[in-house]
Amino acid sequence: MATPLSDPSLSPLKTVAVVGLGTMGTGITEVLAKAGREVIGIDVSEAQAARSLADLEASTARAVARGKLTEQERADVLARVRTGTDLTAAADADLVIEVTPESYDIKHQVIRELDGIVRPETILATGTNALSVTRLAADSARPERVLGLHFFNPAPAMKLVEVVSSVLTAPSAVAAVTGLAIELGKEPVAVGDRPGFVADGLLFGYLNQAAAMYEAKYASREDIDAAMRLGCGLPMGPLALLDLIGIDTARTVLDAMYAESRDRLHAPAPILKQLSEAGLTGRKSGRGFYAYEAPGSATVVRDAQTPLDGAALTPGRTVRSVGVAGSGTMASGIAEVFAKAGYEVVLAARSEEKAQAAKARIGKSLDRSVGKGRMTAEAAARTLDLITPAGSYDAFSDVDLAVEAVAEDLEVKRQLFATFDKVCKPGAVLATTTSSLPVVACARATSRPQDVIGMHFFNPAPAMKLVEVVRTVLTAEDVHATVREVCTKIRKHAVDCGDRAGFIVNALLFPYLNNAIKMVEEHYASLDDIDAAMKLGGGYPMGPFELLDVVGLDVSLAIEKVLHREFRDPGLAPAPLLEHLVAAGCLGRKTGRGFREYARR
Repeated sequence: MATPLSDPSLSPLKTVAVVGLGTMGTGITEVLAKAGREVIGIDVSEAQAARSLADLEASTARAVARGKLTEQERADVLARVRTGTDLTAAADADLVIEVTPESYDIKHQVIRELDGIVRPETILATGTNALSVTRLAADSARPERVLGLHFFNPAPAMKLVEVVSSVLTAPSAVAAVTGLAIELGKEPVAVGDRPGFVADGLLFGYLNQAAAMYEAKYASREDIDAAMRLGCGLPMGPLALLDLIGIDTARTVLDAMYAESRDRLHAPAPILKQLSEAGLTGRKSGRGFYAYEAPGSATVVRDAQTPLDGAALTPGRTVRSVGVAGSGTMASGIAEVFAKAGYEVVLAARSEEKAQAAKARIGKSLDRSVGKGRMTAEAAARTLDLITPAGSYDAFSDVDLAVEAVAEDLEVKRQLFATFDKVCKPGAVLATTTSSLPVVACARATSRPQDVIGMHFFNPAPAMKLVEVVRTVLTAEDVHATVREVCTKIRKHAVDCGDRAGFIVNALLFPYLNNAIKMVEEHYASLDDIDAAMKLGGGYPMGPFELLDVVGLDVSLAIEKVLHREFRDPGLAPAPLLEHLVAAGCLGRKTGRGFREYARR
């Protein structure tokens, strides 16, 4: 069934000129025309203007095929769009949206020319995500009518629009453009003028750190991208996203952010300069972090960095039985994962009662899976029978793999590894599930550090596909191979990384969360606007403050402190607001109050 088009009679902005008909300009044109606006598309290149029109015809044809538009509605949409190469065509526009390249020179020139063409009441909107709206407005003869209107790519699909005011912008102009955004079916967020605004201000710092992590050869591009997709539920990994955005564009945005913030986390990673100056700008050039089938293609092809399928690893050790140490949610989840894969599991805790309670929790989890039709009652019973609870770690004497999932306290873990050293047989692999502590410190608590490795599962372990496999400088090759083989058998996606704070996921996730808190501290944007911006503009499953309250503010602060201590970067220092909330006992959902308040159960 076709969707009804918006009624343009509601808004005074009935005729809109779009200057710059690249991907974004074409997308904005489509959104406006579908919403009943008369659209004048302008580009310096006649060929680009023609391409834009062809893209619009193809896009609306697909909409008809999917039942989103009727043939008549498609004809009406196309009839509302005309294109050309002369800025004077914007003379009758109520609103002009410029989406020209991210260059002050180009944008200044366009705005100056438009000043002499459009009516005094016409609003001029810049689509910049990196340049100062205030600086662009100050160069105009009508600064009060200039503002930022930042759409996200692809414009027809993405709901977020950031409406950016400078100190010069008239409230009436903001109100008119905000009303238009709502009529376009978008969710406008009002923000002040600073590079990156909300969504890109948070997103590009994270992308920059991912690029730096890859450049340091800490992890492969595939593992970095898989870790953030599977560990955080993101639609794309950061390096693939940089290729989509354009590495040159990312560098421009980061340069502008760094010029204002002087935060080293915003200083573009050198690899971004190297790639962009070599013309390897991502998908649009056919090569960036990845290689593509052709310029503009989304199809990744093999290149010199692509690992060969089934590349030979050192043969691993045989694993038939697994010991899981701990009785909490993570320990019981990990034991369930191993038992489902057919391993015999010894689930040991500090007392028989705790171990029995953990096994009972697994039983309830398996019952839920049966109720949802994910497994049969017989399979659930077989799985539960594979788990033997024990009140002493002596029960690990014959396991092939011992996995600790106890409290995130280094001394507790070191003591446990000393116990593993005493009770586990020679050749057993010893694994820690730590998310933030040094794996090598656990290894040094044993007389066999070569047998120790990190296996960082994500919560809830039965549902989350990712395991970060953390090698220390002492880990034996066959131990690494063993854990990779085990991850395959338990149907988890393993990513390799070295033994440093945060590994891949937390090292990229928590600075982003910390920066979101700093935005609130600085009164730049509200919790709700930031959460909305990241969900609607970045495709995040949860906004940063929703996520912080779920993770726990105390846990988040502890990870932030570990990262700051390890990397000594001032930009990683925990935001004071986070420290204050933790000190006040506001730890998130578990206490009923964190950044937001929750109904107590």
